[in-house]
Amino acid sequence: MTLALIAALLVAAAAPASDPAALHAMAREYYAWRDREDPVSSSNQGLHTWDDQLSDEAMPKVLERRKHVEALLARVKALPTVGWSKDDRVDAALFRAQLEQAAFFGRVLRFEETNPQVYVDECSGGIFSLLKKEYAPARTRALAATARLRRMPAFLEQGKKNLTRPVALYARLAAEAARGGDDLYQTSLMTLAESLSGPEKQALVEARDAAVSALHAYAAWLEEGIPRMAAFVPMGRANYDLYLRRVHLLPFNAEQVEMLGQAELNRYRGLESLLADPSLASPDPARAKNVPADQQAFLAAYQGREKEMIEFLQKNRLITLPAYLGPFSIRQLPDAFKPTSPGGFMNPPGLYDKDPEGFYFIPTYNPKSENFYIRAAIEDPRPILGHEGIPGHFLQISIANHLPDEIRRQHGDNVFVEGWALYGEEMLSRQGLYPENSPAQGQVLRLSRYRAARIGVDVNLHTGNWTFDEAVRYFMEAGGLDREAAEGEAAGAASNPLQKIGYMTGKSQIMGLLGRYRDRKGKDFRLGAFHDELISYGSLPVSVIEWLMLDDPGPLESALR
Repeated sequence: MTLALIAALLVAAAAPASDPAALHAMAREYYAWRDREDPVSSSNQGLHTWDDQLSDEAMPKVLERRKHVEALLARVKALPTVGWSKDDRVDAALFRAQLEQAAFFGRVLRFEETNPQVYVDECSGGIFSLLKKEYAPARTRALAATARLRRMPAFLEQGKKNLTRPVALYARLAAEAARGGDDLYQTSLMTLAESLSGPEKQALVEARDAAVSALHAYAAWLEEGIPRMAAFVPMGRANYDLYLRRVHLLPFNAEQVEMLGQAELNRYRGLESLLADPSLASPDPARAKNVPADQQAFLAAYQGREKEMIEFLQKNRLITLPAYLGPFSIRQLPDAFKPTSPGGFMNPPGLYDKDPEGFYFIPTYNPKSENFYIRAAIEDPRPILGHEGIPGHFLQISIANHLPDEIRRQHGDNVFVEGWALYGEEMLSRQGLYPENSPAQGQVLRLSRYRAARIGVDVNLHTGNWTFDEAVRYFMEAGGLDREAAEGEAAGAASNPLQKIGYMTGKSQIMGLLGRYRDRKGKDFRLGAFHDELISYGSLPVSVIEWLMLDDPGPLESALR
């Protein structure tokens, strides 16, 4: 037990139950416990204390963790916060939401029993988190990888025992990821091997081969059982509404969120049609001045547009970049992550990272690909680059990681995070970064269109109204995506409930907040000042930011009723 944890427990014991200090002590104890119990996530967040371990997925331990979260949640709910300061009440609402999310996954989703992806993701994430940054000498990371690889066969066998109610859709995606991850283990990982002695390298190779063999066997086991599995199991409307309010702190229910998605879908679908050339909304490499020759040229071309975007932001005083902001790099997406991330994913600096660098992992380059994200990146990468980098995720999350309040620093509200990045796409377009009726403007409209379609898919999949095939078809017909991207989007929506609603829901909330802010500031309004204040609060729900920014607790109170 660390000295910091001992101190937190002593404070918790000494503080009255109604004292805000007790809340913060409970939060510190919880974060320390969570980080210890989930070593791969800790590695990914830049905390490398348990780099040689995987989580303990023995079912008694899983049940023990769920019980711990529920007990702590009950204690937090019982805190008499009336009379606390606004800041302390905000922290209480945020910490409760964090616990509500963990409890919901254990009580409702129970992915350890239903989702085989849990075990594949732990294996691939366990290695990927050791490779993505040079936080320690190569030998140190290679030895940690060897230890994790050795644990994988038994870990996967435990996964088989736990999966008493596996879902066929999740099993298919897990099998695809397990078979598609060989390059991560056999190529990427081996870049660390040169730092090892002969016996150490042999141990790494043997552990790697056993892990890859276990992953393939796990995939075969899943594929053999798929015909006997439920195709998909939705959480239902009541649980969906509960998550919206208790976790996202949204003053909306599923029906209202779906209506928002439909309204925005109609809007952006119509705006595409109002372009002088509506085909501009569908990226076309044939219109590009330069088509990269290979993967390296593709990555370099992507990265090369970042400088001009930063200069535009600074020239127009649209955002302030903090001095601690690190570099933002573009890298190739490992195959293991392709099934549910067809467009790649952003990897920001972790909560505990000493290195401020962030990455955006993009799909393997193919100039003839039908994948929307590849075509968009060839023609004009700036809309997606702005979403993932600056002023989007990389900037906003880097700022959130520097908040002094631990509860707020630990909070990662998906609705605000994705809403801010999507808002930035249209904001840059409307502020003049792109010429009128250009491919970039068309791409911004298409990106908003299919983000709006994500809401309909997420709500209808998880409340039980649609099948997976209906979700794919909706992405293609309403969202305007190709089949490859549509299948990946639907898989991502199914695998990560309520994540896909964040983009358009958060953007809509931010637009409403912007209008109210401007009305209040009057002639003193400046857009850049709004942006700076907005993201200074970190990754908090917009209902909380409205209380902090405009002194309006109404939306948060509505969510918590």
